[in-house]
Amino acid sequence: MCAPLSHFARLSVAAMLLFVSCAVPAGAQEFKAGSIVVGQPWIRATPAGAKAAAGYLTIENTGSEADRLVGGSMARSGRAEIHQMKMDKGVMQMREVGGGLEIKPGQKVKLGPGGYHLMFMELNAPLKLGETVKGQLRLEKAGAVEIEYKVEAVGAKDPSQRGHPGH
Repeated sequence: MCAPLSHFARLSVAAMLLFVSCAVPAGAQEFKAGSIVVGQPWIRATPAGAKAAAGYLTIENTGSEADRLVGGSMARSGRAEIHQMKMDKGVMQMREVGGGLEIKPGQKVKLGPGGYHLMFMELNAPLKLGETVKGQLRLEKAGAVEIEYKVEAVGAKDPSQRGHPGH
């Protein structure tokens, strides 16, 4: 039988548990298929009547062969495309990425505001802050990856901005 812990030992254990729980980001999500690891899928809340929304996440290829993101879906959207935003002659432009997005071996690609993202069109219902919405990514080699998008604030820049748009 074990001896009871002293007051100091109990406080030390409690402090260690608190430290460990803070070391992992709140709400961090990870989804896997083969050598592909999808991290923290999120999407911004939409106003009533919005017909499109952008989805963001990271995709890491832990394998030794390149793979390619070729599509995706989200439960409340009729269709999805892979898009890229970039500056062209001083004008921000958004275009569909033809042929998908390559993820090289050992590479981690971030899909985020102002860059690559999934564009969900034909929304059939608004996305509300705090909800979780099912989705799927399609990769050329890894196949389908079932994921869940966390709905963040309308102006969120990344998932850590929950409840603090524009910060």
